[in-house]
Amino acid sequence: MAQFFSLHPENPQPRLLNQAAEIVRNGGLIVFPTDSAYALGGRTGDVDVVSRIRRIRGVDDRHHLTLMVRDLSEIAHYARVDNAQYRFLKAATPGPYTFILDGTKELPRRVLHPKRKTIGMRVPAHPLVAGLIAALDEPLLTATLMLPGDDLPLTDAEYIRDLLEKQVDLVIEAGPCGPEATTVIDLTGGTPEVIRHGLGALAPLGLE
Repeated sequence: MAQFFSLHPENPQPRLLNQAAEIVRNGGLIVFPTDSAYALGGRTGDVDVVSRIRRIRGVDDRHHLTLMVRDLSEIAHYARVDNAQYRFLKAATPGPYTFILDGTKELPRRVLHPKRKTIGMRVPAHPLVAGLIAALDEPLLTATLMLPGDDLPLTDAEYIRDLLEKQVDLVIEAGPCGPEATTVIDLTGGTPEVIRHGLGALAPLGLE
């Protein structure tokens, strides 16, 4: 049965963050709130975690998974970023945006798109996620918690625990979490391409 942690949304308890990080280190799959919707997350190099995320989401290896990182410098470690892309990322992070970028050799092939060798990258603006990544001391491999056939992500932590109690290891609650996923922007071409318009506004990025 999945564990359930209630954390403060602005000042998450370090003890519980460390416990959550330890669950991830040990191969656990967790559910946690972000500045957009709830996400599934686990350790990047764990084969079982990748399979579990895709099974819960009902997607194959052509669906981009997302690496959540602490800051812009970490994006450049795991994805190839030129000067124009860097300036765009700097203007949009942190925030409710996911960027499709070419992955580097630091990433296992299993987490990249099989043909394009791309991955989603994200710097969330949420104290809990920042604290969790800091406690883990490495990025989180994630996907929006949206079930097959649903149009919107799940929003209620207790319902998520009841629904997925045998499929995840931990559910974290930290106050209200909305139903909107991130805005997804592909930066691998010559100009940014909006793949999904979600919570992140387009106007500040000059994309409307």
